[in-house]
Amino acid sequence: MAETVTDEKVIAKNDQRIAEHERSGMSVRKFCKERGIADHLFFYWRKRLRNQQQPVRFALVEKGAAQQAPATEAALELVLGTGERLRIGTGVDASTLRTVREALRA
Repeated sequence: MAETVTDEKVIAKNDQRIAEHERSGMSVRKFCKERGIADHLFFYWRKRLRNQQQPVRFALVEKGAAQQAPATEAALELVLGTGERLRIGTGVDASTLRTVREALRA
């Protein structure tokens, strides 16, 4: 059974929390207390995400009539170790680029 969009959002959110905790250097108890997260839910998601057969993958998608630059006009192209390519156009804002960078590092 396929996961719904809502499930994907919840998975991505918890995946980001796990990565944030790992970067923080804090204990799980302190990290969860500061963010108002129940310890048992943090442990549940950490175990669930670690036990997945495939890593969680997501992409930022803009709905509507987005203007896409042809591939030859990309200002930057990242080639990932998997062979996948990420083309970044000249109009991308810094905040979106930081979000993508953090997702790739996680």
